[in-house]
Amino acid sequence: MSRLDSFIRRLSAQRDILNHVADAIALPGGPVLEIGLGNGRTFNHLREKFPGRRIVAFDRALAAHGSSVPPDEDLVIGEIRETGAGFAGCGAALVHADIGTGYDEKDAVTLTWLPQMVAAMLAPAGLAVSGLPLDEPSLAPLPLPAAVEDGRYFLYRKA
Repeated sequence: MSRLDSFIRRLSAQRDILNHVADAIALPGGPVLEIGLGNGRTFNHLREKFPGRRIVAFDRALAAHGSSVPPDEDLVIGEIRETGAGFAGCGAALVHADIGTGYDEKDAVTLTWLPQMVAAMLAPAGLAVSGLPLDEPSLAPLPLPAAVEDGRYFLYRKA
């Protein structure tokens, strides 16, 4: 499969899961956290799907399109491993993390801290949507929408 086709499948899976969460799964109260703002496309989508919720976005540096930049108080810039730790216990309803690189060795390092950080951010019964698998005892995998291939993207509920 070409890298372009793989990219399209990843983004389609991301959109399908986020739409499924917004349309069919009850969320607890609390903010939505976007781990990896990037160009801001997903942040923009989250604003549409979760109106009225505070959405806090994290990234190492600001590179988002001007129309997809959160307000200053909802933008956290710096090393995500460090800045995200400050949001442990914030009671997030939803955490979306899309910070995989496609390089197994780099993603393996991220997976030494990301699952625990996401779990610590979530409220009980909160959801995590991730491009990387989150192997953490308090995160239970949930069924994916039919259009999403197993292993392409991941959905969890915090116990």
